[in-house]
Amino acid sequence: MRDLVAGMRYLGKGQRWVAQHGRWWGFGLIPALIALVLYAGVLTALALWSGDIAAWATPFADGWGEPWQGLLRGVFVALLFAGGLTLSVLTFTAVTLLIGDPFYESLSRAVEESEGHCPPDPDRPLWQEIGIALRDSVHVLLRAAGFGILLFVLGFVPFLGQTVIPAVGFCVSGFFLAVELTSVAMQRREVPVRERLRLLRGRKGLAVGFGTPVVLLFLIPFVAVVLMPGAVAGATLLVRDLVPDDSEPPAPDEGAGAAGPDPAAPYGQTAAGAPYGQHGPGAPYGQQGAVAPGQQPGAQGGFGPAPAPFPPSQGQSQAPRYPHPPSGPGSSAGRPPAGW
Repeated sequence: MRDLVAGMRYLGKGQRWVAQHGRWWGFGLIPALIALVLYAGVLTALALWSGDIAAWATPFADGWGEPWQGLLRGVFVALLFAGGLTLSVLTFTAVTLLIGDPFYESLSRAVEESEGHCPPDPDRPLWQEIGIALRDSVHVLLRAAGFGILLFVLGFVPFLGQTVIPAVGFCVSGFFLAVELTSVAMQRREVPVRERLRLLRGRKGLAVGFGTPVVLLFLIPFVAVVLMPGAVAGATLLVRDLVPDDSEPPAPDEGAGAAGPDPAAPYGQTAAGAPYGQHGPGAPYGQQGAVAPGQQPGAQGGFGPAPAPFPPSQGQSQAPRYPHPPSGPGSSAGRPPAGW
């Protein structure tokens, strides 16, 4: 349940990002508008010819009387149009991503740069990128089509076909839609399509929580066009958290403070960047790159004589020698007796 909610949040984050960057939202609308015109024509033709397709597909019902013939072919038309609509939702994203590959690649890169780091793009020409995207889309759509055929057949089961199967169908469509939408950011990381499917199968709740609301919203006319840029942005944010990026510069090392003593600092404190046992950058181990208070220039070997006590108000007349530096300013841990 937590992953379902997290997936919905990524969709909201993506829409919020494009709302804050209106120029990128308008930029991402262009390929979605082109795809919308194509799909509107295909769905209109399907609606006009669905009756003839039903009659062609059910010749065994030609001799049936009413109402059984009309009921069978009516159910067939409804399932045919529902299947075509579901397929259009799945393929709309794939076709839009193919049409708008340069558009959405730039949009996804802008999202990653705004988050602090963007992995470098693969060194491939544009035609090769489009070919890889087409191959991956066909791979995903073939898998989705297999589930679609199974769900189409199960749709004829009484009661289950009208209640449970549609809900399962939306979840399956949401999963594969999430696979399609994350492909832009995944390709930048050179994650192969089989590995993408494995990653999202391992977080089914996250994928379904992100993709299923998109499927439902895409059923509303023209909403797919408006939400497509934000869906790509949200999928990019999801991939950033799902796939660790090894090319990101490492954070500053917290252990950098374990360097050697700083001549200008109180005795026992360190200078950033100096190896342990050095008193200045560039000095060989055991040598002093700068003259510390109380030491003679050119002293070599070990740590040399210890500096005068710090602060002087402690009243000691002579500083003892230490075989090793104390653990901190003013520390007496491990200090041998004076004159050792």
